[in-house]
Amino acid sequence: MTYFVNITLLFLLVLTAASATFLVKELISSVIILGSYSFFLAIVWAWLGAVDVAFVEAVIGAGLATVLFLVTLFDTAPKDTRLRRPPPPLAGVIGLPLLGFLLLFVANDLPPFGDPASPAHVHISPVYLQQSYADTLTPNVVASVLMDYRAFDTLIETVVIFTAGIACALLLKESGS
Repeated sequence: MTYFVNITLLFLLVLTAASATFLVKELISSVIILGSYSFFLAIVWAWLGAVDVAFVEAVIGAGLATVLFLVTLFDTAPKDTRLRRPPPPLAGVIGLPLLGFLLLFVANDLPPFGDPASPAHVHISPVYLQQSYADTLTPNVVASVLMDYRAFDTLIETVVIFTAGIACALLLKESGS
């Protein structure tokens, strides 16, 4: 059953990405399809157990980004909403499938998903779980990992999201003037 769900989700991701990129001719259709891509990606993250990432993808990717794109499109002249695409470069047509195949080939060397003998479970997780309270004085292990052990990573992610929000606000403000 797990294999079937994984293949189905992968197929839906590839289908929505390809159709938004190659098949549709209107920007509004592309925005709707990209919103569904983000929704399917949120389902993938939830299926893999990263519920926090799934929540962020659903709220920002499928929700907020889609709404901002639609608001921007409604402020655009109808003549500018048709997509005019040049043919894709030959290097991309050959290189991207080759890269995808290479990534799938190399993925065979990764430990199986959820393997208790994987390096993350053997070396890092026990340190976080056993020494979290002594190191951080925080009873919540998740909060101590996000805000103490990986604080710079969390800070950079927050800065990226904040910068994207400011850029969207400035773009929307500029188009309304």
